[in-house]
Amino acid sequence: MTSTAAAPLAASVLEALARYDTPTICNAMEIVAPERRLVGYTIKPLVCPFPDLPPMVGYARTATIRSVVKSGLPADEQARRRTDYYEYVGTGHGPRIVVIQDIDGPDIGYGAFWGEVQSNVHKALGCLGVITDGSIRDIPQWAAGFQALAGSIGPSHAWVHAESFGGEVRVAGMTVRSDDLIHSDRHGAIVIPADIAAKLPEAAELCARRETPILEIARSADFSLEKLKAALKRSAEIH
Repeated sequence: MTSTAAAPLAASVLEALARYDTPTICNAMEIVAPERRLVGYTIKPLVCPFPDLPPMVGYARTATIRSVVKSGLPADEQARRRTDYYEYVGTGHGPRIVVIQDIDGPDIGYGAFWGEVQSNVHKALGCLGVITDGSIRDIPQWAAGFQALAGSIGPSHAWVHAESFGGEVRVAGMTVRSDDLIHSDRHGAIVIPADIAAKLPEAAELCARRETPILEIARSADFSLEKLKAALKRSAEIH
């Protein structure tokens, strides 16, 4: 499912960004948007059960969940809200990444929203994966190729339910709004401002060129401090 409106970015830009891991994108961001050096990415560790999956790049679908208390809504209203949530997740510019904040405070992660059913449903709706500070479960039955970064892994879903969706959330120190562009892999995630996204692949290549002389000498059999100093000088001269 996709929106009929033009996508914010060409698919080729997203494909180019997906060729790099998230730390490299963070390095590139320091060149392109140095004012974002301290903001816009996860700063707390998240569990990644599928570390070998490639980076995912997509537009955020946001929600908040709770699990230690029942939803106070009548059953028919709960069903309608669930349908509205799936409508929200399954529409808009794609590909999409679900970003869910657990708002149970000290009991964060008490019940898992994510497991066999939700991973498969969200994959079918066109999502690449989930980033959440809540818990996940059913790892062996998880949807194939659907990435996950989570605050914890647990056995029960308790009274888990979505409290809201489409608003601003904060997960592992990263603030995300609906439709934000997200880059994520086993290391964490970062929000990429749409107006600079196309500049990041070139900056990532510059980072790699600057690292090459340092890595070459560090990995060589005849490493010496003097050779390292020379490599650092060569690296600084690469533009």
